[in-house]
Amino acid sequence: MGSIVRKKIGNQIYLYESHSYRNEEGKPRTRRKLVGKIDPSSGEPIFKPEYLEEMESNGQQIKPPSVEPMFSVVAIKNSTVRELGVYYLFEQIAENSGLLNTLKETFPYRWEQIFNLAGYIVASGEPLLYCEDWISKTECIPSQSMASQRISELFQSISVDERMAFYENWAKFRCEQEYLALDITSISSYSELISDIEWGYNRDKEKLPQINLCLLMGEKTRLPVFQATYSGSISDVSTLKTTLSLASNIPLAKTTIVTDKGFCKAKNINDLLTDKAGFKFLMAMTFSLKFTKDQVAIEKADIDRVENTIVLGDDVFRGVTGECVWNKNHKIFAHIYCDIAHVTHAGDKLYGRIAKLIELASDNPNDARHSADFTKYLIINKSDEGTSSSPLIQIRHDVVNDELKHVGWLVLVSNNISDAREAISIYRAKGVVEKGFMRMKNCLDLARLRVHSDNAMQNKVFVGFIALIIMSYIHNTMSEKDIYKNLTLKSLLKVLEKLRVQYVNGSRILFPVTKQQKDIFDAFGFDYPL
Repeated sequence: MGSIVRKKIGNQIYLYESHSYRNEEGKPRTRRKLVGKIDPSSGEPIFKPEYLEEMESNGQQIKPPSVEPMFSVVAIKNSTVRELGVYYLFEQIAENSGLLNTLKETFPYRWEQIFNLAGYIVASGEPLLYCEDWISKTECIPSQSMASQRISELFQSISVDERMAFYENWAKFRCEQEYLALDITSISSYSELISDIEWGYNRDKEKLPQINLCLLMGEKTRLPVFQATYSGSISDVSTLKTTLSLASNIPLAKTTIVTDKGFCKAKNINDLLTDKAGFKFLMAMTFSLKFTKDQVAIEKADIDRVENTIVLGDDVFRGVTGECVWNKNHKIFAHIYCDIAHVTHAGDKLYGRIAKLIELASDNPNDARHSADFTKYLIINKSDEGTSSSPLIQIRHDVVNDELKHVGWLVLVSNNISDAREAISIYRAKGVVEKGFMRMKNCLDLARLRVHSDNAMQNKVFVGFIALIIMSYIHNTMSEKDIYKNLTLKSLLKVLEKLRVQYVNGSRILFPVTKQQKDIFDAFGFDYPL
């Protein structure tokens, strides 16, 4: 026999018989059946006749089981209400992704603090100073105090070996064979006590003390796998091999490093091809290299053919692959692509702009507002003063042709990917890294490091990495399930915030799960909270 629970719908209070059980997967479930309601005048339960008959036929007492008591006004006033929905989502994500087990294995005595802190970063994006307040109103895993001083102590207590152990354990668990995308961003700080921070212009064009953060993310799972920090004076190119060397200490075999043009240097490619570790890579080439220009020149006349057509989603373009010799010793695959529609659009746009400049120059060749464009694209032979004839205008065709020469073209090189379609599909998926950086800096309160020591800085970034795993999982699910059509990430969290639990005289009462909340949990594939 189950328990009888109350549920208020409108002005009526209905009675349900509740049975708890486990499904075929061993997960807890609850089954409820409507059996009656509360008489609004007397407050007494009124049960359905068929329910009473069922009880009697089963040999049970005619008197139904006791109904959960209604609490006094005083008890309700003294009750505690905590937010459950958001943290429940984080906890389910951590269990499903393997994050929770990895934290427990690596930090057996501090994993609760680390996870709660990461959850706070995702949920609020506010300074860590307010974490204790968030913990006090949230139904979360019990942990040590999360006051500001305790958080500072936590940041000081995590060692380099522990961080690397986490990355190793995490990579072992996320051992799917997938490509890894790599990129670097800068994070600024105002502290003068962190040795790794140096002055420089960050990628937001701000001149501030900064560090470089290098991130590896899986293109299949789209979850962060590894990160490393470097001094602000180290360039993107010089950081590449260092990061790969560090990453080689964790189980990332059978992966291909995918990089953008920021890493494209001849020396970089030479190092990758000659390194004993045998790194596999896919790299976008810059047109500052003669090699890149030569590949386009070779294919330019013949690439626009139906047999070279590649269709990815709504995009249609041309792509070919050639096997080349790099630096006289190494064979690599060069993938050359041309977006014909983009080439045409860019040409029409530039031609239209120049046609407009010709009109403006004919009316007023001395117009200061357009003098720079006049000089760049036109040769204007002005008529003699006092004459009414229009100036003689010629177009600088060499400038126009040079500007359009490589528009719509892309060259990728790889030492292991031999198919043009596969290569461009992998490279396009690299956008997950840029999105990961954006979320880390803009949403996770890491754009400014408010810490004052090297170890504290490294560990705040490390906790940000844990938070980014949760954030990335949410973003990936919202994208795959089209949740963004109706909700933003912020509004999704707001919907879940409304799911609360109330403690009255030691009894735990879960607020009803709304349809919108159920839809969210269904999209993630999670059971409803009990």
